[in-house]
Amino acid sequence: MDYDYIVIGAGSAGAVLANRLSAEPRHRVLLLEAGPAGSPWSRIPVGYARMIANPAVNWLYSSEPEPATAGRRIPVPRGRLLGGSSALNGLAFVRGQAQDFDGWAQMGNAGWSYEDVLPFFKRMEAYDGGGDDRFRGRDGPLRVTNPPPLDPLYAAVIAAAGQVGIAHNPDYNGAQQDGIAMSQATIASGRRMSTARCYLDPVRRRPNLRIETGALAESLLLDGRRCIGVRYSAAGEVREARAAREVVVSGGSINSPQLLELSGIGQPERLRGLGIEVRHALLGVGENLRDHYAPRTRWAVGARGITYNDTARGLGLVRQALRYAVSGQGLLGMVGAPMRAFVRSRDGLAAPDLLLGWVPMLTEPGRNGPRIARQSGVSCYAHPMRPESRGHVHVVANDPRRPPAIRFNFLSAAVDAQLTVRAVRIARAIMTAPAMAALQVSELAPGTGRDSDDEILDWVKSAAETTYHPVGTCRMGTDALAVVDNRLRVHGLNGLRVADASIMPTLTSGNTNAPAIMIGEKAADMVLADAVGS
Repeated sequence: MDYDYIVIGAGSAGAVLANRLSAEPRHRVLLLEAGPAGSPWSRIPVGYARMIANPAVNWLYSSEPEPATAGRRIPVPRGRLLGGSSALNGLAFVRGQAQDFDGWAQMGNAGWSYEDVLPFFKRMEAYDGGGDDRFRGRDGPLRVTNPPPLDPLYAAVIAAAGQVGIAHNPDYNGAQQDGIAMSQATIASGRRMSTARCYLDPVRRRPNLRIETGALAESLLLDGRRCIGVRYSAAGEVREARAAREVVVSGGSINSPQLLELSGIGQPERLRGLGIEVRHALLGVGENLRDHYAPRTRWAVGARGITYNDTARGLGLVRQALRYAVSGQGLLGMVGAPMRAFVRSRDGLAAPDLLLGWVPMLTEPGRNGPRIARQSGVSCYAHPMRPESRGHVHVVANDPRRPPAIRFNFLSAAVDAQLTVRAVRIARAIMTAPAMAALQVSELAPGTGRDSDDEILDWVKSAAETTYHPVGTCRMGTDALAVVDNRLRVHGLNGLRVADASIMPTLTSGNTNAPAIMIGEKAADMVLADAVGS
């Protein structure tokens, strides 16, 4: 099978690439996705609760035990269906700060400053929440909404935040990120706006675009220093596809380095030890892994009828289903964390460095994922946005079906531990401010008995999870450990790029789905521009 372009991975970035590259009828484009075409749960925003533990649509990775997790394995869910993680994430839409992207450019990645990437953020979105047109897009494929803070709980939290010096910001994706706000979301008309829905559904009938699901990439095909295609398994057989122009790997921060290593691209000694022929030495493959390590503070709410623990259990869940059917609102139409605050850990900082997010209920483990707890309450996660701790992802066998080993090395940088404690203290300050008194709030976790830094950190190590934002394992840069250059071309190879969250040099300030989609948009422009230039 011969194509001009092959895109491996139909997730947040890959679906965008398939759409943009196939817009030119002369380009023959193959899009490969290891998972199925979709899931009925993906259409409903809160359907993530039913997909978070479903191996049919989720890779269900987990990290290696380590001291900062008290020996626990931390779940690392990743989407395994068209739309990738955009089809099962918490739906929050956060671009990050201008400083994030300016920092990338200052590291030597020309073309990635905020002014460089802003046009792609605007091109991709259709935002209906007002705001300044200098920063917001109105007619892109991805619909983004901004719900008003009408719920009494949200109004109380906004008032409480104001009492501790955190102002309300109606558009944290606009000129400034600072402040507390309702979460902008990839939800419209009560439906999830994944990249499968917004970028693939409108172009599925293009005769020059082939979308193949159930297709597991096993190895890239190399001819000397040029990538010429991919070997993959589908429908019980091994197939090969050739690319006349380029192969773009968009598997995400776990699968992209895995595929490079399985193809003999990576650290020579590690690959030889697994019986993988070394085709191209590239020391940074799989390194520089970062994620947001986030403890969830838990709060009991004594006032009745405030949280979904009261209004969405038993017959209440039936009422929520009816409400969703009529209006698309309520629990079933909810973004994972409907409210968030971007705050500064201390005075004098140029921009926020901490993120807090509120979930209007308490959950507990269930057979098919988290379920609504009997006790009424609220959870608030709190974490530094730009952690310095770095881990890695590496294959453990010459087998594409074996999950790689994921080691985060959380809290290995002292500043991350300090900022995590500070974030927890700010969460406490908001939740105990006078405006919360009417809700009869009391602390459940970490608990009032844990007040020293060491006591809070011990609790973090035993209870924290990630916010599912792994990045950086095919880092963009110019140094010896960079995997791709500023045009996302793999260093030392021709015809091969990586375009997904794995290329991020650092974490962005907040959720990573919007930046991953932006990367897909910018990558498509670069691929097409380079084709004209050649």
